[in-house]
Amino acid sequence: MAPNKSMEVVENHTSVAMFILLGLSDEKELQLILFPVFLGIYLGTLIWNLCLIIVIKINSNLHTPMYLFLSSLSFIDICYSSSISPRMLSDFLRDEKIISFMACATQYFVGAWMGLAECCLLAAMAYDRYVAIGNPLQYSAIMVPGRCWKMIAGACASGFLSSLVHVVPCFHLSYCGPNIIQHFLCDITQVISLSCSNPFMCQLIVFLVAIFVGLGSLFVILLSYGFIAASILKISSVKGSAKAFNTCVSHLAAVMLFYSTCLSVYMHPGSSHSMKHKVLSIFYVIFIPLLNPLIYSLRNKDIKKALKRLIKRQHIYLSKINIWAAIITIRKMEASICK
Repeated sequence: MAPNKSMEVVENHTSVAMFILLGLSDEKELQLILFPVFLGIYLGTLIWNLCLIIVIKINSNLHTPMYLFLSSLSFIDICYSSSISPRMLSDFLRDEKIISFMACATQYFVGAWMGLAECCLLAAMAYDRYVAIGNPLQYSAIMVPGRCWKMIAGACASGFLSSLVHVVPCFHLSYCGPNIIQHFLCDITQVISLSCSNPFMCQLIVFLVAIFVGLGSLFVILLSYGFIAASILKISSVKGSAKAFNTCVSHLAAVMLFYSTCLSVYMHPGSSHSMKHKVLSIFYVIFIPLLNPLIYSLRNKDIKKALKRLIKRQHIYLSKINIWAAIITIRKMEASICK
């Protein structure tokens, strides 16, 4: 019997060279329906997040720590979505959903890097809100631009190192047998389960990374909001308390959305083959990067005003182009009449 295409024979044993992703569904008609839906979601994610980054960049009144963190979150969401969505979209149009071993490792590494960096960044944003509400007079002295950039760099570096620490040993296990992943992405729990060697150490490393980075960031967020709540209770006026709380609502919503879906997925690793697991994965991988900019922009008056100014500028610019185009057309017509 001829060896499977996705296997390579090395030193008298078979080594997996590729994985087969089963995707969301094996029904071709459903895949063709899902393709334009997820393409629209992905394009919406790119457009909304890029718009948010551009609006923050070109408006000097938005050059504050909160918006600096927000533009960084948008950049992470673009990278996070782009690490998975293009591959998933192309698989909708393929009969064989084959991904190479290295491509699978790269996809998971980038996705884990961005996901873990987002955990750390959300913690940094919670600390920023605590300083703004708990120490408003010292806020500008504490949250200087240099410190903010260091916090952002620290979040990205933490995500990178945490991803590297568990991805390298997991993909250095021996893979010599089954190569079918019952998912639309390279899920690390399923990849490890396909290994022919003892996966205990890798599972332990993945668990420790999730505890220290994922739950560690959540602990910092909860601690920050504990101090925020204590600071708000000290404010005597109801209007002042409501104003302080409103500055945290968007971030709190983003945190609850991110962690509730992630915990729902990874607190039940035994159900990683179920459709429920896939649907929840779609939510935090595909929908959250789309929803984050909407959550922050729809409730934020400064961003709304900045967006309106940007749209107004575009209208003025387009009007000028149309006027110049009309003038050039008239002059050409006059020149042809004179001839």
